[in-house]
Amino acid sequence: MKYAVLIGDGMADDPADSLGGRTPLEYAETPCMDTVIRTGCGGCVETIPEGCPPGSSVACMSIFGYDPSVHFSGRGPLEAGGMGIDIGEDEFAFRCNLVNVDHENGIMADYSSGHISTEEGRRIIQDVERAYTGEHGFNFHPGVGYRHLFVIKKSKLGHIPECTPPHDIMGKLYRDFLPQGEGASLLLDVMHRSESLLKDHPVNTARRSAGKTEANMLWLWSGGVKPGFVTFQDRFGLSGYVISAVDLVRGIAFFAGVRTMEVPGITGYYDTNYTGKAEYAVKTLKESDIVFVHVEAPDEASHNGDMDEKIRAIENFDRLIVGPVHDALGTWGDYRVLVMPDHYTPISTRTHREGPVPAAICGTGIEQDGAEYFSEKEAAKGALQVVKGYKLIEKLVDGSGSCSRFGS
Repeated sequence: MKYAVLIGDGMADDPADSLGGRTPLEYAETPCMDTVIRTGCGGCVETIPEGCPPGSSVACMSIFGYDPSVHFSGRGPLEAGGMGIDIGEDEFAFRCNLVNVDHENGIMADYSSGHISTEEGRRIIQDVERAYTGEHGFNFHPGVGYRHLFVIKKSKLGHIPECTPPHDIMGKLYRDFLPQGEGASLLLDVMHRSESLLKDHPVNTARRSAGKTEANMLWLWSGGVKPGFVTFQDRFGLSGYVISAVDLVRGIAFFAGVRTMEVPGITGYYDTNYTGKAEYAVKTLKESDIVFVHVEAPDEASHNGDMDEKIRAIENFDRLIVGPVHDALGTWGDYRVLVMPDHYTPISTRTHREGPVPAAICGTGIEQDGAEYFSEKEAAKGALQVVKGYKLIEKLVDGSGSCSRFGS
């Protein structure tokens, strides 16, 4: 049996007046996802347990089969795993965004600094690391685009303060959402001092001249400690790969003992190499049992408030990922394909929220339940109802026969 788990990040959404009261999933042309649900079964899955922050760190952990209420402590250490950085037992890891704040109006203008390139981001973070060398027992590590890492000794910080993701406060007064509580003072010092470091950085000087958004502040958030997972191989006896441009998803896979397949040209944005992801997914399944393919573009479009790009990203995911992977596995013998978003990212709010997301499974041993289209509303009618999202992978791997077998 071969398994493919295909994740369209943030695809789930609310009905929009601009789409005639339909959601982006209902409006978009998605014949391949429709085929998955029509030939298999659909349902809704709670990927964000009560009390956990809504976002990909929690939701994707659920999809990989790990209970976030037990294993999630913060996004930072997961991203560290994806970057190949070994976080010590005596360290906290935080996500570090390169952001743009509008000083005149005091608002968070751009959580991604205009989706600054990886090379530009790396140059900035490397210079920041040199500027702070030897201070306070902390380090910076460059990542992808605007996404980077801040690691600090527990003894220097004491506690993880309350922090807010910058993509949750677009257009809001950013000072209202700075780190708060015990341990906040050191983070605040780092963030405030970064403004003077970045003001005349050569990367920003060049971006300013080109009319691009500058990276004028570091934003620290979602700190935590290294998680302890039982590996996927030990749990299910399956070997696997993950394909994603996002360090967070790669990090979850790392701690689960799932290997990362490097694919040329994947970016975590609209211009990612969809075709390459599908081709490499099929390739990995020739030597392993399961592949997780994650596409970030729909979520980024939601954060940007861009409905046209979200619909385009959903259609690209359907046509260039779901279709080719499903078609290839259908010629091999026994297989199952799971398609789903990880969480809601409504265009109207431009940020994540909890709620049961649509999911569909087709393949060997999966009986049809009458669903016709892949959407939030249609999936809710299906037989695949899993209250605890982290149990879905168990049902995918262990279940067989009637779709009702997946219903507990």
